[in-house]
Amino acid sequence: MSELISVLLSVHNDEINIRKAIESILTQEYENIELLLLDDASTDNTYNVCEEYSYIDNRIKLFKNSENQGLTKSLNKLIKKSNGVFIARQDSDDISYKNRLMDQYNFLINSDFDICTSLAKIKDRSKVIPGFSKHLNPNITVKYKNPFIHGTLMIKSETLIKIGMYNENFYYAQDYKLFKDLIENKHKIKIIKKVLYEINMTDNISMKNKNEQAYFADCVRRNIIPIN
Repeated sequence: MSELISVLLSVHNDEINIRKAIESILTQEYENIELLLLDDASTDNTYNVCEEYSYIDNRIKLFKNSENQGLTKSLNKLIKKSNGVFIARQDSDDISYKNRLMDQYNFLINSDFDICTSLAKIKDRSKVIPGFSKHLNPNITVKYKNPFIHGTLMIKSETLIKIGMYNENFYYAQDYKLFKDLIENKHKIKIIKKVLYEINMTDNISMKNKNEQAYFADCVRRNIIPIN
């Protein structure tokens, strides 16, 4: 019997994209999932859209922050509410291809890896990321940059909990910090060389907050706690 996968999706003010993100998870070939949706105090119609889907599919668990807490704390909140043997990520403005969870699940249960990510195609472009770095040893690359696509993460829940989940000192670059901590604690991470995800690189959180992202990423590289 297939094991439960908990998909974590935190969203803030993204009523334009959230439908496609949700539908890309609900239509996965791998059906034994729970989709944990958290509205991070949106001021637009995002929560109503999420609520609409929660009435349609009972695999959705819907939550709402009364105040905006940011991605890091929101993801940790969802991890604590999850029941899956595996945890997967999904961003609100991205799309998972329908075979994504199945391919990643099959890889993890048939290997000695606890964690995997995949390649992603950039929305409205033919470019696939990561580029050259996907051919390099991530144990080395992670010392200089984040070679993984956060939205494509799948990880054993016990591994994520044991590492301490996301470090809440990192309001940005929380994924880079997590990946670096995992590797430094001798966990192997596999980048599956298949495009299983479509990522939005226009006007997203990273693009809107470039300076903050750069500062927090530098803190990860230097192993220092950021000043929030």
